[in-house]
Amino acid sequence: MDGRILRTRISHPVDRTGYGKSIWKHILRDQLDVDEPCFWSCVQDGVKPDRGVPAPQAEALPADLVHMLLSRVGLPETEVAAMTKAEAIARLQQFWTENS
Repeated sequence: MDGRILRTRISHPVDRTGYGKSIWKHILRDQLDVDEPCFWSCVQDGVKPDRGVPAPQAEALPADLVHMLLSRVGLPETEVAAMTKAEAIARLQQFWTENS
């Protein structure tokens, strides 16, 4: 998810033998950026390699809801960041009810 795109091309050996260990290690290390166990885990089990990208939150707050909690309600960012979607909606509804 870091924007890299794999483009690789390997010519067949002239004598039609298999590829040597060095080319395999080069492809894994320099092109795929994985070790062999990680590669086979991906191929056989569908386990994607860790690329250092944070996992998305299960239920992120919509941007407009966050904006209203910060600008209208006046909550601190840390408090909003710790809220679930249901808590954030309830807090905004409470604000509207009390300030109407």
